[in-house]
Amino acid sequence: MAALFALFPIIHLAVGVAMVSGALQPTEGDEIPTFIGWFFVLFAGIWIVLGLAFAVLIALGGRALQRRQHYTFCLVVAGLACLMMPFGTVLGVFTIIVLLRDSVKELFGRQVQSAGTAT
Repeated sequence: MAALFALFPIIHLAVGVAMVSGALQPTEGDEIPTFIGWFFVLFAGIWIVLGLAFAVLIALGGRALQRRQHYTFCLVVAGLACLMMPFGTVLGVFTIIVLLRDSVKELFGRQVQSAGTAT
């Protein structure tokens, strides 16, 4: 789903390329400044690359959860998933809640410190 949303700016990328190449010209004879086309291309390109990187991180985090490896990475990805509202927020919050359980920490091979130790 994150990868799909990351590809929405393809329309902006196509319009920007059309502006830069000169294929998109107004009917009145006025020229569109090329920096506007480059802005469209740059903005869309950055959005697509970052969005696809975010989707890959979520997929890698899911794979690490399945294998019960890389506990800290899973926590960070769950926090980043909270940025993708509303579904990512729900997924990220519940993933963080589950990862903070002592039983889940043990599944990842992490040491669980007891809070009730008094000397």
